[in-house]
Amino acid sequence: MLQPVSLLSRAGVLALLAVLGACNDSSTSTKAPDAKPRSSTEATVSLDEINKPGPLPDQVLGKADAPLTIIEYASMTCGHCATFHNETMPHLKEKYIDTGKVRYILREFPLDPVAYAGALLARCGGEAKYYPLVDLLFKQQRQWAYSDKPETALFDTIKQAGFTQEQFNTCLQDQDAYAKLQRERQRASQQFGVDSTPTFFFNGRIERGAMSPAQIDTKIQSYLEAKSPEPKK
Repeated sequence: MLQPVSLLSRAGVLALLAVLGACNDSSTSTKAPDAKPRSSTEATVSLDEINKPGPLPDQVLGKADAPLTIIEYASMTCGHCATFHNETMPHLKEKYIDTGKVRYILREFPLDPVAYAGALLARCGGEAKYYPLVDLLFKQQRQWAYSDKPETALFDTIKQAGFTQEQFNTCLQDQDAYAKLQRERQRASQQFGVDSTPTFFFNGRIERGAMSPAQIDTKIQSYLEAKSPEPKK
């Protein structure tokens, strides 16, 4: 089992480069090499099941009674995930989350050792700092995720949020949090059919790949108009 203290080892860098190679193709999502895709008949999962928090507490944005819940599975080193968070997430938050139409949850689905490190650091900041740290890491992804010295680059990024070197090291050595991230990823793959990032669940129905603001407008409206887990045909 990979240990947190060696997340940024040479082997981890090689794994990262392999993932980034896949992430730079023409698709809109990044495949997880060990996940098993579900058939088209399994496009909808139990809303009760997917709404249950996993090993790690959910970080929720929006009202509990919002008519639409969007759960995203993302990897911190996935370029398509960064594009969604940098270009579409501000629109989603302003138009739908802040107005009570959407309840949003981000769950980690790390694709490589450096993505695990980024997720650990975001979690380490605490609930109030989670999404600001996620925003920081996605906005500066190219500086740290593509670096040939990811440990140094990642620290240079996260210290902008006030992290000391000691805090940085402590976060990456948190065995309990690391084990929970692994279980969260396994649950997503085995129970919900997540096999690429980003993967979204709109009231339990799977939607794969990043979306532009216009695309997410169309998608959300179909669910809000239907007022059910199934979008209008």
